[in-house]
Amino acid sequence: MKNKTHTSHALSSSTRRAIFLLSLATFSSMALQRICDPMLPELSRVFSAPIGEVSQVISFFAIAYGLMQLFYGPVGDRFGKYRVVMLATMGCSVGSLVCALTPNLNLLVAARIGTALAAAAIIPLSLAWVGDVVQYEYRQETLARVGLGTMLGITGGQLFGGLLTDTLGWRWAFVLMTTTFAVVSFLLWRQLPRLDPMAQHDHAPVGFFKQLQKVAQNPWARTFLGLAVIEGATVFGVLAITAAHLHQVHHISLTLAGGTTALFGLGGMAYMGTAKITIRRFGEVGLARYGGNLFAMSFLVIAFTPWWQLALPACFAAGFSFAMFHNTMQAKATQMVPTARGTGVTLFAGSLFLGQSLGVLVLAELFSHFNSQYILGVDAVIVWGLGLFLSNAIAKRNATQADHA
Repeated sequence: MKNKTHTSHALSSSTRRAIFLLSLATFSSMALQRICDPMLPELSRVFSAPIGEVSQVISFFAIAYGLMQLFYGPVGDRFGKYRVVMLATMGCSVGSLVCALTPNLNLLVAARIGTALAAAAIIPLSLAWVGDVVQYEYRQETLARVGLGTMLGITGGQLFGGLLTDTLGWRWAFVLMTTTFAVVSFLLWRQLPRLDPMAQHDHAPVGFFKQLQKVAQNPWARTFLGLAVIEGATVFGVLAITAAHLHQVHHISLTLAGGTTALFGLGGMAYMGTAKITIRRFGEVGLARYGGNLFAMSFLVIAFTPWWQLALPACFAAGFSFAMFHNTMQAKATQMVPTARGTGVTLFAGSLFLGQSLGVLVLAELFSHFNSQYILGVDAVIVWGLGLFLSNAIAKRNATQADHA
């Protein structure tokens, strides 16, 4: 297979450094996505709008993010995934600054959409780049390292989103993101000429529509992208309203609610730190099944516990279980259509965030009319079913060694 010239034990120092910098980029991208979660009650107060309306800063971001995958997948395959990620981080720095300066809700939503147009490239193309340079047998371990940045981003975005909103004001959260992206883009730019030659020239010669056609004609790819939509709606959708649920039901501050929800990211980091052992112990089938089970149990606790303190270990466990499930999804996405890897992975990300946008819109609207405990509870049951379905599908597919062909 093209460009699969390295194992995780034989990566050059340049490639290892590039992977580290990509993890910084994925951290920034995920922090940008999640930074508005704990802001929703404050944005509702400041702009005198209901939660369902201000949640557009999350849902519209996700819609734009998802739609741009049709663009970035083929572009990354053709012009180089690493280079496109670098340019995207520059765009996110500018977009975050615009968000910090917006005077009203409509312009803030528009600025978030604009930022999403750049952010859409970062995580999927980083994963696809890893898929190009690391063999499948070692890929999930390496993706876990990149995923550590993603999990840190969930924690950082929610923690600092709540903290800065409660202290200096919500605009300063976007000032922080502006600075972070500026630093990361500079480091990526410095590393670009130092990449190994085969890692630099990872583009594919086929055209835009041919790459999309390769994905569309693959039955497994179609099924897998449908699962990604459901995952985005149920997992990321419910995560967007968790801080608001804790704030409303238990009457705790936004800082405390955001900090509690940020433990989701710490749980994911714990998984990434133990990924090598956990992957070998449970395998992909076990990771999908047990990840879905544990996530469901954790959110049932968050939904119905009368003591908010129990949400602390539950959020941590939910993050750990999500990482078990999602890291398996990511590894499968990199091998979904190997001859159009960038396109396949970005379509996976697009499906994921299309699902997120739908989930946030629906759950935020339900949040305005129904008891949030039951919303979280039903969502948890759906995730349990998703984990069971995915584990069975992987078991059948692995029996044919289809992903290793």
